[in-house]
Amino acid sequence: MKKNLKVFTTAILAAAFGLSGTAFAAEADFGAAGAAANPTTEIEKMLKYTLEDEYLAKAEYETIIAEYGSIRSFTNIMKAEERHIAALEPLFEAYKLELPVVDPSQYTVLPATLEESYKAGVEAEIKNIAMYEEFLKLDLPDDVGFVFENLMKASESHLAAFERAADGQAGTGIGQGGVNRGGRGTRGNGVQTNQQ
Repeated sequence: MKKNLKVFTTAILAAAFGLSGTAFAAEADFGAAGAAANPTTEIEKMLKYTLEDEYLAKAEYETIIAEYGSIRSFTNIMKAEERHIAALEPLFEAYKLELPVVDPSQYTVLPATLEESYKAGVEAEIKNIAMYEEFLKLDLPDDVGFVFENLMKASESHLAAFERAADGQAGTGIGQGGVNRGGRGTRGNGVQTNQQ
């Protein structure tokens, strides 16, 4: 069953990346694509995949901004990705894990147009949300589950912003659900949701 699920997930990802010229680059063992292709129950691997995926999104949005200018949806969400990274890093310390050096530059892709960039943002956030949904099905420690849940909610807001932008609607800010550091969350891990 587990092997079939892995094959099925890999086939879905391959089809998604093969059908779309706007999808962000993926590597079999990097970020959300790595998490989908290599299901795991190990905290260290889950944290690695999530950190990689947040760095990849940040790098993609920086690349898009450099090419197409300071567009609100990308600038706001890029800043949110920085907060996501900052929310994940303390978990490595809490579990006495070495913080990996993440270089997403070899995986970034510049979409051919701004419109394709919005669609790529939609695809990236869908994959990010799917990764968190799978991890949250597991019996996670409270602090890890809390951070993953908040990051998933933030990605849902990012997805909505990119969908609005892809549909040509104005006002593509990040909305609710961002994650930031500061204060103490209800589980004492320094992560709070940013309700606007």
